[in-house]
Amino acid sequence: MQKYDVAIVGGGASGLACALALKRKNKNISVVVIDSCERLGKKLAATGNGQGNVSNSRLSPQNYHGGGAALADKIIARNYKLPFALFNCIFTEDSEGRIYPSGRQASALADSLLRELNSFGAHFVNPARVTSVKRGFVLTLSDGLVFEAKKVVLACGGKAQKQFGTDGSSYNLAQSLGHKLTPLSPSLVQLKTDTTHTKTLKGIRADCAVTAYEGKIPLGTARGDVIFTDYGVSGNAIFKISSLVADRKNITLSLEFLPGISREEILADIEKKLALGYPVSELLSGTLHNQIGRAIIKRSGQNIQAIVNTLKNFTLPVTGTLGFDYAQVTHGGIDCSDIGEDMQSKLVNGLYLIGEYVDVDGDCGGYNLLWAFASGVRAAQSIAEGL
Repeated sequence: MQKYDVAIVGGGASGLACALALKRKNKNISVVVIDSCERLGKKLAATGNGQGNVSNSRLSPQNYHGGGAALADKIIARNYKLPFALFNCIFTEDSEGRIYPSGRQASALADSLLRELNSFGAHFVNPARVTSVKRGFVLTLSDGLVFEAKKVVLACGGKAQKQFGTDGSSYNLAQSLGHKLTPLSPSLVQLKTDTTHTKTLKGIRADCAVTAYEGKIPLGTARGDVIFTDYGVSGNAIFKISSLVADRKNITLSLEFLPGISREEILADIEKKLALGYPVSELLSGTLHNQIGRAIIKRSGQNIQAIVNTLKNFTLPVTGTLGFDYAQVTHGGIDCSDIGEDMQSKLVNGLYLIGEYVDVDGDCGGYNLLWAFASGVRAAQSIAEGL
């Protein structure tokens, strides 16, 4: 039986950050990282469309959701620069506050973590799946290997994007030790909608303010790209709003086209075109993409006030999502009420639960990776003190 000071189950962003922070604190701490993928940091290497969006300078408590949102705020402590210290590179910020490595290559981030961990002599076991963790701590792998550790970190990820080894099966490790699992739903995901009024818009992109309603109750608004598809809508505005609606029923989206232009300006433009003899079907020509303009007019009829109203409130009933395989993160996870501010279990001393594995999910724009890094580093601090 191989023995380690710390066994980390999961070689994603949070697990690798925890391992590196541990080794930097004390290089003599023996650490093993166990992961089911051929490549460690595989999901990290794909983040931000492969560009590595690690954080966001527009950080606030409202960027986090789930039962552990308050815990995330305490752990991060508004420090959006926290990931910078983990990597050996320069970071830049875009106009929306998103933080990227200046080389815009996410794979370089994973390489940076692994290179330094290798230099510290960290051990890696992959691909391998942990099938059980028993108090003590004894970890059994699917191939029969057995490890013993003084501390265990569960950084197994959620249920989103199973191609990265996160299919939700590892929740049973925490559950077997007494932890509860909250309901799961896909987040940062494309939404299925009624396509009655959007069948001609497939592939078209528009800048919109998107408000989600549960019945008549507004849940929140997001501004950004909306991409029309054969199943509904995608784009960064949809990803942002999806975290609010993925586990709810009776949801309607209200798309406001031209969010920076007033109704009065649009009405004046339409009236000018009418005076010039434009056909009704072309009254939004040059104002919006022609196909979008025609779809709005077809839905509104001949009344120009109705056209403006529909342009500013283009409603789409939500019928579902594309599911976990297409979601960027998981909403829900291991219940944070049994996890302390040092990310240690309140039920099992020496057990830590971090990253997407727990009931915390963030908005689109680097917030989820920031949480992964912050929770991993916080757990490492506590473990190093305890050892």
